[in-house]
Amino acid sequence: MADRRATARSMRGFTLVELLVALAVMALLSVMSWRGLDAMSRTQALTQTRSNAVQALRNGLAQWVADLDAMDTDLPAARTLRSTPSPLEWDGLSLRITRHSADTEGPGLQVVAWTARTEQGRKVWLRWQSPTVRSRAALQLAWTQAAQWAENPSAASRANQVRIVPLLDWQLFYFRGDSWSNPSSTADAASVTPDAIRLQLHLPEDQPLSGKVTRDWMRATAGGSKS
Repeated sequence: MADRRATARSMRGFTLVELLVALAVMALLSVMSWRGLDAMSRTQALTQTRSNAVQALRNGLAQWVADLDAMDTDLPAARTLRSTPSPLEWDGLSLRITRHSADTEGPGLQVVAWTARTEQGRKVWLRWQSPTVRSRAALQLAWTQAAQWAENPSAASRANQVRIVPLLDWQLFYFRGDSWSNPSSTADAASVTPDAIRLQLHLPEDQPLSGKVTRDWMRATAGGSKS
């Protein structure tokens, strides 16, 4: 008789209370697992966003340096082609640079321009470049188009621009006469190529990257090295 009672107890299964407790525990574990996975997903997304922002800024600064390194400063053949007063010019809105083209079809020049402009409700750092030019008329046209793009871009000119990173503001300083100064601080600023250029980007606080970024570039013929 005792054996029958023991067997009956072992075969009766879970009570309703036990089943409800088990379901509650499983639901709690499910919620905790979902929250853990959600936190991991958010962390991964934030990490990827920051990584993309870092890479975009790195690429932009690398292109900035490449444009300045390729600036047309002393080749006689190119100098006869150029009709602008300087290989670069800051007009308070944009920096225009006449640089040697990397076109594989042969030597030529390009005009590139850098500026900051509000687009889609946010100020961004932008770069524009012209096609490779091989005549004085085409170069002068590209120089003018670069200025027009910075001031009032058309749909066609926007096709040649690249968005780099969002920012609050940017500043440029030229190293001339053993000191840093505003690019427009002297009357002959447009005709003097500085020994070095300091770029300062002020990045917004609500972005993955924030604060101030400084990049110094030094002209090779000025001695020293770029930092």
